[in-house]
Amino acid sequence: MPVRIRLQRHGKKGKPIYWIVAADSRAKRDGRYLEKLGRYNPNTHPASVELDIDKAVEWLQNGAQPSDTARNILSDKGAMLKNHLINGARKGAHTDEEVIAKFDAWLKEKEGKNESLQNKIDSEANKARAAALAAEQEVSAKRKEAAAAAEEAAAAEVAAEETAQEVKEETPAAEEAPTEEAAPEAKEETPAAEEAPAEEAAPEAKEETPAAKETSAEEAAPEAKEETPAAEEAPAEEAAPEAKEETPAAEEAPAEEAAHEANEEAAKSQD
Repeated sequence: MPVRIRLQRHGKKGKPIYWIVAADSRAKRDGRYLEKLGRYNPNTHPASVELDIDKAVEWLQNGAQPSDTARNILSDKGAMLKNHLINGARKGAHTDEEVIAKFDAWLKEKEGKNESLQNKIDSEANKARAAALAAEQEVSAKRKEAAAAAEEAAAAEVAAEETAQEVKEETPAAEEAPTEEAAPEAKEETPAAEEAPAEEAAPEAKEETPAAKETSAEEAAPEAKEETPAAEEAPAEEAAPEAKEETPAAEEAPAEEAAHEANEEAAKSQD
């Protein structure tokens, strides 16, 4: 019966886990198997492999043929190397002690490489986490600064509104206070100022009234007689040249009528 060392799929959808089994080549992939040799998990970084090297070498010595993927896994874990060394010891190329010593040396070297590779992967992962954390902290700091700036702006606006409201409230009060103070002062000063001249003017008027009436009557009579002709002649003389200068040609007709009327009056006076 031909035997193959191959992978058998397990796990769940999207996250498969494979068993390394020795099975009949005529059996289904996920069917019955002869023996489980290990486990392969490709979901980790790097992929994790668990393998029983001695059992794998035993099946290889019995003529089992690994699949391509199984061969790569066996080579990585050293099963193929150990099988090669055992075949060389059978031919007399080296002894069993040399096979074990060479295989142990290879395992140590392989472990060192795997450890350095794991350290490199871990350092890269740490750097990536540190960079992500720094970026997140920077974003958080910017958000805090923006929030603080927004709060300061809001506080400044509120303070400005309160100041403007206080100014509006103080301005009418300041304007009303002087007017209210000035009004009673004006009321107090006005009656006193009016009463004093009235009281002083009253007795003076009583004392001066009789004499003023007599003297003014006597003086007014001759002055009126003397001033009346001169006053009438002066305006007449002043009005005559002004009338001559201002009278246009259109006013000649009324002048002729006035002359005619004057002649008629003169004739009547002679009669």
